[in-house]
Amino acid sequence: MAASSDAAAAAAVGRPGDLLALWDWRRRVFDLYRQVRGASDPAEAWRRWRTGRDDLFAHHPQSPLPDRERVSFRGIDYFDYDPSARALATVVPVEPVTLDIATSQDGAYRFTRFGKATFELDGQSLALELYWLDGYGGGMYLPFADATCGTTSFGGGRYLLDTVKGADLGTEGDRLVLDFNFAYNPSCAYDPRWICPLAPPANRLPVAIRAGERIE
Repeated sequence: MAASSDAAAAAAVGRPGDLLALWDWRRRVFDLYRQVRGASDPAEAWRRWRTGRDDLFAHHPQSPLPDRERVSFRGIDYFDYDPSARALATVVPVEPVTLDIATSQDGAYRFTRFGKATFELDGQSLALELYWLDGYGGGMYLPFADATCGTTSFGGGRYLLDTVKGADLGTEGDRLVLDFNFAYNPSCAYDPRWICPLAPPANRLPVAIRAGERIE
């Protein structure tokens, strides 16, 4: 989830009460994704997720939107819901490799590549690397870029999973749920004061995924 869901959420901490607000934001995001995982209808879960995100963006003090933009905010833009954009991935363990993933500003964040998610989308066999945040508590992180980046979606790629911050779509049996309708922008897409890791080269897909958050 944007704002406090990227690895650099602490960049927006500094004023009295910020940490309490950040705690509240994360609790709400965790609860939102808990509802998504528990829903029997993915499309209805997506609609609830959109409503929850819009409310947080419009009213929460940890919103990634600059204050000046909240007055005119009318909701986040998305591609139309596409049931075919939901895939179940087989997770294949790989030899752990430590990587520095570039951020939206000069610098990088350290992750460990620990697996690969293989899946099919529109009849094509695809794969995305899975990363683990190297820090206290850790967490799985799955960014991606696709052929819409820079045109109808954010140029730096989007996030699908970021479990340390609550963005977790769960599993079905032994397979990982990758529902690209829930893809969302990193916080730096809204305001450069946020520092976000971007999609690395290995996770740039050769297809256009017209699902999830978009840009106008």
